[in-house]
Amino acid sequence: MKKPAKKEGIKEPQPSTEILYGVHPVREALIAGRRRFESIVMARESGSGPLSDIRAAAAKRRIPIESVSKTHLESLSGEALHQGVVAIVSPFPADAMDAFFQKGVRAGETPFLLILDSIVDTHNMGALIRTALCAGVTGMIIPKDRSVKPSPAVSKASAGAMEHAVIGIATNISTAIDDLKSAGLWVSGLDAEAEKSVYDSDLTGPLAIVVGGEEKGIRPLVKKQCDFLVSIPQKGPIDSLNASVAGAVVMYEAVRQRMKIE
Repeated sequence: MKKPAKKEGIKEPQPSTEILYGVHPVREALIAGRRRFESIVMARESGSGPLSDIRAAAAKRRIPIESVSKTHLESLSGEALHQGVVAIVSPFPADAMDAFFQKGVRAGETPFLLILDSIVDTHNMGALIRTALCAGVTGMIIPKDRSVKPSPAVSKASAGAMEHAVIGIATNISTAIDDLKSAGLWVSGLDAEAEKSVYDSDLTGPLAIVVGGEEKGIRPLVKKQCDFLVSIPQKGPIDSLNASVAGAVVMYEAVRQRMKIE
């Protein structure tokens, strides 16, 4: 009786690991140093450039690298846009709220937080996380339910920025907002119906900005918890901005105001 043929020699992901795919997510996860790497898998046909940087970083950390066919890489990642590399890694280190407060609301630093209420589109979540990192946001909060999680797909959509983000998972967003307010933060919600423009609002000081879901915006109970609501002036036939674009506008208005008083 013949033994079954062996699969290409890579370790299959275990329940405590996940598949991170794409050049930027894998490279940024290596730079951030927050995940445990079991192995990195590359296509045999891989060229030089960014993949060479990944090989060098992996060698310094003594992370094993396996070479397989592109077809096998696609079956492993379940994603054609793997760019020739995947990594078997520990899950993203999201924090429970107690731990998040120690990182996102640090003593001696003015908190600047982003609360993402029911964002369900992977690309919106990735874009918001990337913009938040560029804008100097110190931490992000997402709900445990009814929301995209910090997954490999979100890391890919953020071009790897998620690997550097401080993200807290809240069982109840309203309770988290109460805790932030008790810690001295002002909480501003982005609402298309708000009478006050974001450009006429004070976004300096300890601040958390709430961006709502793609279809219904901020949930009513969460909206009631906000200290004040702001809107973005709009002209033309389209009545709303994409969630990630709207979030970017408000975050960078806050950046502009904060830079003026630094």
